[in-house]
Amino acid sequence: MPEPMTPVSFPPAFLWGAATSAYQIEGAVREDGRTPSIWDTFSHTPGKTAGGEHGDIAVDHYHRYRDDVALMADLGLGAYRFSISWSRVQPTGRGPAVQRGLDFYRRLVDELLAKGIKPAVTLYHWDLPQELEDAGGWPERDTAHRFAEYAQIVGAALGDRVEQWITLNEPWCSAFLGYGSGVHAPGRTEPVATLRAAHHLNLAHGLGATALRSVMPARNSVALSLNSSTVRPVSQDPADLVAARKIDDLANGIFHGPILHGAYPATLFTATEQLTDWSYVLDGDLAAINQPLDALGLNYYTPALVSASDAEQAGPRADGHGASAHSPWPGADDVLFHQTPGDRTAMGWSIDPTGLHELIMRYTREAPGLPLYITENGAAYDDKPDSEGRVHDPERIAYLHGHLAAVRRAITDGADVRGYYLWSLLDNFEWAYGYEKRFGAVYVDYATLTRTPKSSAHWYAKAARTGTLPEVDEVF
Repeated sequence: MPEPMTPVSFPPAFLWGAATSAYQIEGAVREDGRTPSIWDTFSHTPGKTAGGEHGDIAVDHYHRYRDDVALMADLGLGAYRFSISWSRVQPTGRGPAVQRGLDFYRRLVDELLAKGIKPAVTLYHWDLPQELEDAGGWPERDTAHRFAEYAQIVGAALGDRVEQWITLNEPWCSAFLGYGSGVHAPGRTEPVATLRAAHHLNLAHGLGATALRSVMPARNSVALSLNSSTVRPVSQDPADLVAARKIDDLANGIFHGPILHGAYPATLFTATEQLTDWSYVLDGDLAAINQPLDALGLNYYTPALVSASDAEQAGPRADGHGASAHSPWPGADDVLFHQTPGDRTAMGWSIDPTGLHELIMRYTREAPGLPLYITENGAAYDDKPDSEGRVHDPERIAYLHGHLAAVRRAITDGADVRGYYLWSLLDNFEWAYGYEKRFGAVYVDYATLTRTPKSSAHWYAKAARTGTLPEVDEVF
């Protein structure tokens, strides 16, 4: 049950954290045995990322992690969510671990614990070892089994000191942007492979959760993070409601159906029956996927607004997930995405905290009794230092205030939300956008790699220390 709280405060045990991912911050892509992931290959392919930028150095967290942990401690963070680079641990995606790779994460965890910061490990944040992609990638069943072996290796190495574990981050992006629209690595545009990848990511989660529990103390928490979408129809017209259901199935039900309930939505099968017969869902798969969760992570940035389209409007359209000639939504060419109203971030995403409240309450109903964490939430803005080197970002403060207030309201409404991870701790490599989009609470000068906490970092630090939200116009 949620802890009692006043209208202006969060529960005393609420976890205030920040999040990053390996490829976006670590750099050191050829050190200590690490081999290329699909994002190394994709980002070095001409035309795939803004300015041809890549994560070879990123923000050099691999060498600067002690300074970064000290910065987290100065900001009063209670938790840090980071991901493991699979190809740093298992260079070919199979076989024994490279201990030098694991040693980096051992040192990072020890540093965090020494500073009183709880580590939260994400096993997979989109950086599949390239050798596994060469063997077919996520559309192939074997990749799920390779993931389970990798999960067992990392769980055995760190499970004595890390209590919070997340198997996959945003499997929708891995499947639908990686194999559907092609705007993410590996850059394939194959509708059927998209659906196969989604199923095998689900299977990887289930097998990975079982593998983790086989080598870790029972006290540890096993979860996953979904970027479930708040999908809204333009109107209550029956055709628009059908369109919204189709996108909801492809964005949400395709993952939470089997993971939480042990079944895919029947309407998902109907919508995609012209593409696939789903024969790759084998006997026993759904039981393997439907493992008990200790918590569920929700990542939220902006809602989706959709309607039915006529034949003249059919075809790929902008939906907030990057420009591509190919739709990431297999079987949904008859759905039109609309610009949602309101102010926007530098990503062009509308700012709507009500969507986060709606999402939290939905999963409170979908999985009653399951603790929730907001494992990503944040905004990109065009941040620049002033003449004195300070970085003021009042827009981000307003964004965080609005969304944290929505979390607080959801707790008041009965949701068991245990913590919030700001995305992101640091400005970093923002995937296909290169370094042009800054999500960090800490500004990074990419020429010198100097870190400067923005006003929002100080605002968030005060929220973490006090358990209450400072005013948006408070000066830091």
